[in-house]
Amino acid sequence: MDSSSEPATVFARTALRTRPHSHAACCGVSGCGAKFKSGSTSTGPSIISFVATPSSIVAGNPTTLSWITSGATSISITPGNYSSASGSGSLVVTPATTTTYTLTASNSAGSATASIVVSVSLPSLPVINSFTASPTGIVSGASSTLSWSTTGATSISIAPGAFTSALAAGTTSVSPSSTTTYTLTATNAAGSVTATATVTVQSGSLPVIYSFTADPVSMASGSTSTLRWYTAGATTLTITPGAFTTATANSSTTVTPAVTTTYTLTATNAFGSNSATASVTITTSSGTLRITTTSCPAGTQGAGYVGCTIVATDGTPPYTFSVSNSLSFPTLPEGMSLAATGVVSSALIGGQGNYSPQIIVSDSVGAQATGSVSFPIAGSNAFLAGIFPATSIFHHRVDAATTGLPVDTSPAAPMYSAYLPATVKPFFGNTNNPPFPNGIPAIQVPWNQPNVSVSTTMYQHYYTSGPIPAYAPPEGTANSNGDRHILVYRQSGNGNPPALYEMWQGIYQNGPWTDSSNALWSDVSTNNLTTQGGGTSDAAGLPVAPLVVNADEVIGSGTPSAPTGVVQHPIRFTLNHMLNYWVWPGTQTAGTGSCSSAAGAISTGNLLSQSAPPVSCTMSGPAGEIYRLKSTVATPACAATSPQAAIIITAFRNYGIILSDNGISGGLIGTPDTRWNDADLTCLTHLILDNFEPVNVSSLMVSTSSGATSH
Repeated sequence: MDSSSEPATVFARTALRTRPHSHAACCGVSGCGAKFKSGSTSTGPSIISFVATPSSIVAGNPTTLSWITSGATSISITPGNYSSASGSGSLVVTPATTTTYTLTASNSAGSATASIVVSVSLPSLPVINSFTASPTGIVSGASSTLSWSTTGATSISIAPGAFTSALAAGTTSVSPSSTTTYTLTATNAAGSVTATATVTVQSGSLPVIYSFTADPVSMASGSTSTLRWYTAGATTLTITPGAFTTATANSSTTVTPAVTTTYTLTATNAFGSNSATASVTITTSSGTLRITTTSCPAGTQGAGYVGCTIVATDGTPPYTFSVSNSLSFPTLPEGMSLAATGVVSSALIGGQGNYSPQIIVSDSVGAQATGSVSFPIAGSNAFLAGIFPATSIFHHRVDAATTGLPVDTSPAAPMYSAYLPATVKPFFGNTNNPPFPNGIPAIQVPWNQPNVSVSTTMYQHYYTSGPIPAYAPPEGTANSNGDRHILVYRQSGNGNPPALYEMWQGIYQNGPWTDSSNALWSDVSTNNLTTQGGGTSDAAGLPVAPLVVNADEVIGSGTPSAPTGVVQHPIRFTLNHMLNYWVWPGTQTAGTGSCSSAAGAISTGNLLSQSAPPVSCTMSGPAGEIYRLKSTVATPACAATSPQAAIIITAFRNYGIILSDNGISGGLIGTPDTRWNDADLTCLTHLILDNFEPVNVSSLMVSTSSGATSH
């Protein structure tokens, strides 16, 4: 038994008496056990027991003194001023230190005393058994779990932050934007102890799987299907079931499953992994029916199509053809249609880039087969160079050598440091996003293009009807789960100025359109910007169309393999997170972090001045900021054999890149086009974001409502 729960021993003393007592009436100290009597006369008081329960306590805790006496008319307890006429009772005391309490029992014949000792120990500090972070390393935007186990704590807190808990053990989730050391403080009456755990935020991002498809997705046992993938940022790619492993970002392999099988592609790098699946169904049919057409003739956006007939063999004719609506495959190029007979035609092609939709053939007895058919479509985007006047900031050089524009030294201006090691990644091309076209397409329509109804379901809208034809191509086609930007330039004519209509998440609904937001520049022969804070179809409040790089401006009067063009505008790019402010020519943001001026905090979601910048910021990289390639950075050697990339790199130096949206850090946005050379564009990945510097363009600004430049 714990001694602290036992009563204290009582030491009794016999009071002076007026006559002797019988020896037999007292057993003596050594013979009375836990309770003692004083050797009193028949009229003197006696103390039968005096105990403390418990007899050992921690400072700040109570104990109970209890007594039983005989013949006493009063009792008192010291130290203290306690007195009572009751011969038996109890008293709760809370000594701060070890204390001897004395009970005095009295009557008219005399008194008797007894003493007990209450031992007081100091409280112990709490103990932190463990405090850990799991995982200890994350990428920006991911979470780590802090776990703790303590003993003797009455409360815990974790800093930075305001987390508190009364639980001795528990967990909480944190998502720091930079490497952070967290301190756990465990507290009780004796004081506090601390422990630390560090969560390292690594510079990088998880690999991305853009697509993973099987072709065909349905076949007879013993047949072969091709698995194709398009990824970015992975060091290792594996496919299971099986033991297939590769480091090639964009490629294919064949499989011959005996039963219906779902294959899993896992893309891995130092920061973790992502996965995607593709299924191959084994049919019970004869397996002889198949589509033999693998590609159709090339076409050009804005022109009619020469036609194509899909061919199937075996099975039991006649055949019926259709286009799969699987989201793993694109639609036909916008403007094209497939007849049940297999004939593909178009009076006017709206789409651009390389499409590989899945075609389904059914025979007369109900057997089916599928096959991907490639449709390469060249863009026709020369009109983009004429959007906004030559005096616009969107066409103004920013290189220091010819403009003298200084580096923007505002604490808001630099890209966030964790993003600087990221490479420039061309999010556009020819066949580098199979089976989908890669990039944001754009079309022009005549001045008299009929308006159709447009309904906006989420954010702001500038129009409820517009000249958006059924063949207008959404980014990624209608089967995309992405942004589905739609860019339509209406030509001038009959007194109408040229105009730019843009949509985000546009969906064609058999006549009308819906979108999640839209924007309108009703006269792009002027420099008018949209209203500050009003929003557009772009997170930075910028127009998208004049800022995407396109094959027409790069190729110029040359050829795809020997281009002679020039890019004369900043090129749209993305970061994982933007700052929650914008700078001219931006008009909106969708970011994180905050800034302060000498006068105090600056309200988020507002325009920042480059000429009178804030004094501090918790994040950096405002929407609308232009960054130019540093003059000290050498052009990558690969540019000598990559002429398309060389022209774009020159644009990086002269016109820069402009922060327009949240996305993968370093994502460079262009149009899809079969004239792009994907291997050539890979040269752009030899540059990293740290090779760029922010440009202070405040000396050019005439007004925040205008993109016009002063000189």
